Amino acid sequence: MGKFVFEPPSDEEIDPSSGSESEEEAEEEVEVSDDEEVVRKSKKTQSPWDFSSYTESIAEEHARRSTTSIDYKISKALERRPIAAAEEAESEERSDSEIEIQDGYRSEEEEGEDAPTTSGNAEKSFFSSADGVTFKANSFMELHLSRPLLLACEELGYVKPTPIQAACIPLALSGRDICGSAITGSGKTAAFALPTLERLLFRPKNRPAVRVLILTPTRELAVQIDSMIKTLAKHVPSIRSCVIVGGVSTKVQEAALRTLPDIVVATPGRMIDHLRNSMSVHLDELAVLILDEADRLLELGFSAEINKVVKLCSKSRQTMLFSATMTEKVDELANLSLKKPVRLSADPRAKRPAALTEEVIRIRRMREGNQEAVLLSICSKSFTSRVIVFSGTKKAAHRLKILFGLAGFKAAELHGDLTQAQRMDALDLFRKQEVDFLIATDVAARGLDIVGVRTVINFACPHHITSYVHRVGRTARAGKEGHAVTFVTDEDRSLLNAIVKRVGSRMRKRTVAEKSIKKWSEIIEQMEDQVASVLREEREEMALRKAEMEVTKAENMIAHRDEIYARPKRTWFVTEKEKKLAAKALKEASDNGKGSGRSTISAEQAEELKLKEKRKREREKNLPRKKRRKLEAAREMLEDEDVVKGGEKKDKEKKDKEKNGISLVDVAYRRAKAVKAASKAVQAGKIVKKHVKNPKHPTQSRTDEMQELFQDDMSEKKQNRALKGGLKKKSSFKSKSRYKRR
Repeated sequence: MGKFVFEPPSDEEIDPSSGSESEEEAEEEVEVSDDEEVVRKSKKTQSPWDFSSYTESIAEEHARRSTTSIDYKISKALERRPIAAAEEAESEERSDSEIEIQDGYRSEEEEGEDAPTTSGNAEKSFFSSADGVTFKANSFMELHLSRPLLLACEELGYVKPTPIQAACIPLALSGRDICGSAITGSGKTAAFALPTLERLLFRPKNRPAVRVLILTPTRELAVQIDSMIKTLAKHVPSIRSCVIVGGVSTKVQEAALRTLPDIVVATPGRMIDHLRNSMSVHLDELAVLILDEADRLLELGFSAEINKVVKLCSKSRQTMLFSATMTEKVDELANLSLKKPVRLSADPRAKRPAALTEEVIRIRRMREGNQEAVLLSICSKSFTSRVIVFSGTKKAAHRLKILFGLAGFKAAELHGDLTQAQRMDALDLFRKQEVDFLIATDVAARGLDIVGVRTVINFACPHHITSYVHRVGRTARAGKEGHAVTFVTDEDRSLLNAIVKRVGSRMRKRTVAEKSIKKWSEIIEQMEDQVASVLREEREEMALRKAEMEVTKAENMIAHRDEIYARPKRTWFVTEKEKKLAAKALKEASDNGKGSGRSTISAEQAEELKLKEKRKREREKNLPRKKRRKLEAAREMLEDEDVVKGGEKKDKEKKDKEKNGISLVDVAYRRAKAVKAASKAVQAGKIVKKHVKNPKHPTQSRTDEMQELFQDDMSEKKQNRALKGGLKKKSSFKSKSRYKRR
């Protein structure tokens, strides 16, 4: 297996030694080129991504919403009570604390064992043969691209195609369906963008239509792909593209879609919204459907939306799927109506970059409350710039942002609780290196190509191997060096061992000095009041903002009532009410499923519940003894009250049941029904009833007594009718005669 180095467009220069020393450790499914080098043009001074032009500036948004930024709130908190201990701790840490690195963290399984890879008959028959496909190309001219695209590649610094580009572009130009997978940072975006643009050069220009649809799981990835397409098509002004994502005005997007752009880059939810509710928006003439990060789009959260979009697309389309961890489930791919697709795998599945250094920090059971202190310790000395920190939840990411700001670190946050302008601004600040740390959830784990990321820190251990591969794939891209540090608790060890075994990596163990952790724990304890004040200020601001929105909504309803009600009612693939009900049901299942076993929850949800309980216990351990005892006493009182209330409730229900029993109306109705059924059976001859005048057992049941009375009454009536011509006898039993109805 040869060495491969792909140079991304950036303002950095390549270290010649870094590319020559990288070696591939695992065997590839298809052979790629031997020694490859890329010539870097020094005139290129910036990357092709531009996030700032897609939304309004963050200052304009805060002015329009009458809000302030989180950095402003942090600066106010620092002015009220500056933290001087941080600088002292940092100076002491530089002199005293040393970080010990130990090689050879391996899985508990044997290192040589690999996960079995089998392909059944269904897969063989589903995928078409890849015979004749080559992963080698000396230049883009060999791929039969037009001059405008070759010029754009030259300006971006692309000289030699990567293996996935060399294999994919010729097949895509011929219209074949493709399932492509390659290592992170190997140029998959250009692999499907270049052949798509080449085909659009020969489209019928007198009939505009949406001919290419690219679906992505996140908004930021959609913006990045659109920026890349605009850069590659800069010399072909007739090709137009637009971005359709959430968090942006639907009216602006509707206007853009009505102009029928050639390429639409979208997230599934917003695209379905426009297809259902926007006039003159359809995919009847779609020629190419592309799913980037296809394995994520085919998961449970997106699968229903993807299937809906596929049904609305033209059946004669070309479909291409790309991901670094491509799914191998044939059933999922068959639902997309692929026609004999070719599976292209330039690298083994779940492979990481060769120049990536992977490290592990063990968080002991009694030290889980100091995890934030460990993070601040290594970020203050070892990893000081161009770092992405992955957190498990949005709240944890926001808290880390506040702690980093109070500690004097330049950081930005990226998660789902932010507006689209704030998310784009965070990416732009990190891309321009105006901040050193990007604290994000898994929103930033897939596809984002940010130049110069040196370190990825998994503050929350990922739950699956694919998540791990995509997270660490944000660094060590295109042959450059990078670090990945993962925090591992005792409960995460089995998961980490599985990742190590599957990926085939050898991780190093990093040990942080105890003195440094203790110092940062004391600093964080001093910060808690300021963190609480910042969060309280945010809640007040949010409440005021919601009140203003309600007032504005009421004013609009009064001023434009007729126009609003004249609009057609919007329909939703999944309504907000359904989303809330699903979330509520999931929460109830999580709460009730702990001890009852009636409902099942996923492994990720179970892990989150365990982590929540752990953090709660750790917070209680760190409380003063007086507060802790008060909390324990209050909890015991609540438990006793629940037991007493539960017992009283059960006793009350039991007494009510014994006292009231079944109502008299129900008893009469049931007995009358039984007597009527018995009489019908006797008349039909199905039952032969013998009347006993002197019963041996004088204590009859109420049902038998009623049946006997009823039958005696009926026999008396028949005799009277025969003798007296149907005259009624005054002494006859009248109370049950109403049940004898034909």
